[in-house]
Amino acid sequence: MGENDLPITRISTIEIDFKSRLEACLKREMLDNNEIYQKVASVLDDVREHGDIAVLEYTNKFDNFSVESFQDLVVTPKQLEDSLKRIPDSQRNALEHAANRIQKYHERQLTSSWQYEDEDGSVLGQKVTPLKRVGIYVPGGKANYPSSMLMLAIPAKVAGVKDIIAAVPTRYDNKNDLIFAAAKVAGVNGVFTMGGAQAIGALAYGTETLEKVDKIAGPGNVYVNVAKRMVFGQVGIDMVAGPSELTVICDGTTDPDWIAADLFSQAEHDEFAQSILISPSEDYLDQVEKSIKAMLPKMDRREIIETSLRNRGIFIHVDSIEQAAEVSNDIAPEHLEISIIKPQSILPMITNAGAIFLGSYSAEALGDYCAGPSHVLPTSGTSRFFSALGVYDFQKRSSIISCSQKGASQLATTASILARNENLQAHAVSAEFRLHEKLN
Repeated sequence: MGENDLPITRISTIEIDFKSRLEACLKREMLDNNEIYQKVASVLDDVREHGDIAVLEYTNKFDNFSVESFQDLVVTPKQLEDSLKRIPDSQRNALEHAANRIQKYHERQLTSSWQYEDEDGSVLGQKVTPLKRVGIYVPGGKANYPSSMLMLAIPAKVAGVKDIIAAVPTRYDNKNDLIFAAAKVAGVNGVFTMGGAQAIGALAYGTETLEKVDKIAGPGNVYVNVAKRMVFGQVGIDMVAGPSELTVICDGTTDPDWIAADLFSQAEHDEFAQSILISPSEDYLDQVEKSIKAMLPKMDRREIIETSLRNRGIFIHVDSIEQAAEVSNDIAPEHLEISIIKPQSILPMITNAGAIFLGSYSAEALGDYCAGPSHVLPTSGTSRFFSALGVYDFQKRSSIISCSQKGASQLATTASILARNENLQAHAVSAEFRLHEKLN
């Protein structure tokens, strides 16, 4: 491989057009495609109208399955147990270790219902209730992701969800035991080997065999994410995901080979994944690029990594670590590594990131598998308003209002005045009936 075979885009904050160049490099318009929207709408309409038969036809067509009935897509509890028994002890131990850490982390997110009594004797509060039935989508196209099964199902289980239904476009056989073993470890109630927009439709609308869910969570390809966007309202969704992203802020003190490997870990997901390195040291950027060129030929997924870095990789030169934090906030990455001597020093400056990894030992890859927090994170700049998936995604909150006679009387005057100002007479009258002395 020649030294100049992999040019990675470099930009600098000193450039007059830096903002526009950065925006162009981010390329976040993948879901804005009318042709894809039309295809997905057609699939969803078909699934809503024809149920099992439509899901079966699309599964055979798009997932290259050869199944004759919807029942062939159902993975039984015994099959899940068999998969768990067949995997090597090392894999079972890894699944259980990761599951335990994920559960412990998410148990800390649990919130309880609460109430308090006002001075007038009224009681106000909040009732927290788990969702009854959720669907989790676990990708299975270019690779299987047992880790995603754990990261989606365990927070739902901790939240108290009774029925967790997994859709995964992966054949049930000995070669794929790990993902089905993960479903068993995570406590999934039902597994269906279906994927794509047809799986989202089946979960959202239900079929003759599959009862519809209340919410769908989990990442997928562009068709899956467009489908999730289109069924929102019929069911809840966690977020609309785009390609995986990693931004690294580095002061030049971390071994450049480590950072090269971290960038590879995102790039190997697929050709659209994005790896970004921000540093105040141009010399360090050169060192990391040198490490990339030296290490890339040894990577199993070299072609995918190379395409990702060539088309979407970005090296950004900044004036300072503080400016690096500002640029990172503009990017609003899915994953953010702060690989500097004192990472806690700039943590207060970080406002937009799905997950934040502090220090050179905190590789994003550890978060993908077993650190504890869910790796289902907002992408495409949506960490500006979305959060990492957690227990709260599988709970709903109801307000509690219990007015005393005295409290209702005090509130009624305020409510009446505001309601009449809005020309809502019935609202005012309803409130006024609760007054000790009715207003004129």
